[in-house]
Amino acid sequence: MMTPDQPGADGIEEVESLDAEDEPIDDASITVVVADDHPMWRDAVARDLADAGFQVVGTAADGLSAIRRVKATSPDVLVLDLNLPGVHGVGVCEQLATEDLPTKILILSVSGERQDVLDAVKAGASGYLVKSAAREEFLEAVRRTARGRAVFTPGLAGLVLGEFRRMQNAGSGASAAPQLTERETEVLKLVATGMSYKDIAAQLYISHRTVQNHVQNTLGKLQMHNRVELVRYAISKGLHRD
Repeated sequence: MMTPDQPGADGIEEVESLDAEDEPIDDASITVVVADDHPMWRDAVARDLADAGFQVVGTAADGLSAIRRVKATSPDVLVLDLNLPGVHGVGVCEQLATEDLPTKILILSVSGERQDVLDAVKAGASGYLVKSAAREEFLEAVRRTARGRAVFTPGLAGLVLGEFRRMQNAGSGASAAPQLTERETEVLKLVATGMSYKDIAAQLYISHRTVQNHVQNTLGKLQMHNRVELVRYAISKGLHRD
């Protein structure tokens, strides 16, 4: 169902990721949920993924079902349309961002509008493709999303990075940068490596709830809304390399 005459996978734009030197991942090990309200499109995308060797562990026709499927299956990637009935795609991103799940979200939408892209990324999406993408471009985007990379339709990566830089500059102003405690900084560094709260708790010998509290305190100090924004902040400060 992907358009065959569009630029191939090499045309995908990519922002700096947490794992610059990724080991190849077998497609058969990547689990995916597809959420789209158009039955023919949803089935075609799921079929393309299955034919390529990915594990399609669920599909959803509306936002609430998408949230339930993801919570039930914890897929590596959620391929998500924005214009879903019930809970809009941005709302799906926002709700899943509050869960401690390994799932990364790749938006697949007809819209390439600036505000739609920024709203989705700010809500927690890892990448954004328009539906005119070629089949191989889409499949490669799913692979890269599963590895923790942020991938975009050509032209959108610069838009997203530019907006986050603008927000960072606007937030700095004349006031001093928020001061994080040593423990908050330590937790932030581990969040930036893609570790789950459970793994962070085990590594630091603290409780899962304590990790959540540190993350919430850090979000408040940095005036951010979700874990994705924290990761981008940590990357901009180079914390993921420490």
